[in-house]
Amino acid sequence: MTAMPTMNSPDTPDAGPASLAPMGRRVLIATDTYPPDVNGAAYFTHRLAAGLAERGNDVHVVCASEQGPPRIETAGDVTVHRLRSAPLLVHPTMRVAVPAGLGRTMSRLIQGLRPDVVHIQGHFVVGRAAVGAARRAGRPVVATNHFMPDNLFPFARVPARLRDVADRMAWRDVARVFSRADHVTTPTKIAAELLAAKGFTGVVEAVSCGIDLDRFRPRPWDRIRARERFGLPDLPTVLFVGRLDEEKRLDDLILALPQVLNHVEVQVVLAGTGGRRAALERLASRIGARERVRFLGFVPDADLPLVYAAADVFAMPGIAELQSIATLEAMASGLPVVAADAMALPHLVDGNGHLYPPGDVRAMARQLTAILTGSGLRAAMGRAGLALAASHDHRLSLARFEEIYEELTTRSVQA
Repeated sequence: MTAMPTMNSPDTPDAGPASLAPMGRRVLIATDTYPPDVNGAAYFTHRLAAGLAERGNDVHVVCASEQGPPRIETAGDVTVHRLRSAPLLVHPTMRVAVPAGLGRTMSRLIQGLRPDVVHIQGHFVVGRAAVGAARRAGRPVVATNHFMPDNLFPFARVPARLRDVADRMAWRDVARVFSRADHVTTPTKIAAELLAAKGFTGVVEAVSCGIDLDRFRPRPWDRIRARERFGLPDLPTVLFVGRLDEEKRLDDLILALPQVLNHVEVQVVLAGTGGRRAALERLASRIGARERVRFLGFVPDADLPLVYAAADVFAMPGIAELQSIATLEAMASGLPVVAADAMALPHLVDGNGHLYPPGDVRAMARQLTAILTGSGLRAAMGRAGLALAASHDHRLSLARFEEIYEELTTRSVQA
């Protein structure tokens, strides 16, 4: 990225000239999380911005600065407006845009850019301010929900006895902000049903986050190189990719390992960072399996296809997945899946793996063992996963978002 120091106030970078791109439309994407943040919403938003720009749109992203001071930077063909930020007290690595004066800041940005459409990626600080500013400027708004309270409660240290109350309050807030949008999407049908069940009365469209099927595909010829690259023994491998946090339920995967080891020499590989790593290391040591659990830490996005190439089966024990991009990437890479029967994960498992009741370690171990000891079963499940993943091509998702933008801008002009 190349930073651009021009600014028009201490709190926001200058929007720059309002001339439109020679092709496409001008889209302002507002998000509370964006790379270098490491989470599914940040990755999706980055891929959405880059994909729209590649298709000829003039794309701007407004998000919190990862360092604190505001600035403009360019990332490929995307212009990123970084807002003044402060540390997020309930999360060890993320920052949040400073709320004071943010409404005025966002109004100035929208007045300067004159976007055809504003697309918010959540209801928190930046998304909330963007909706208000867009409404004042008469700009159409698309809202996409990636939020699940269960993903926030562990960081906010909400006591278990208060989580039901906090859950209801959180969903009411989502509904209040999203009710101001012209079009609402979420990654899966079950996530759309969840929004309705939690009190949102508007129409919600399921639009997959999508994955790049050119990058994520079976790579059996890379298996040896992949294991050498990450320093992994040549053993049957169960892989998890994602944050090492409470709602991912990775304790279950490690506790299942000794039962699988009764039948097959296996290792568990965890690719990602998070607050539970030290506890997971202690757990693996306590049950005598520390040498069979490999922690890769942060893996750059460019190396992710190689991580999947090193594995034989993918495990997703998480219970708060609105879609699970990592599971889709694993499926596109030809891996069978063992996943918790929770939230959106059942929609990703149909002949390509097994579901198990969340928390049932014995059931998880049985299903991992069945796949690892059945090469024919593993191949058949891999083929089924490829077929399912094909419907999540990110180009289809990008095209649908462009159609939504076109529908809204046409309606806005006609009004």
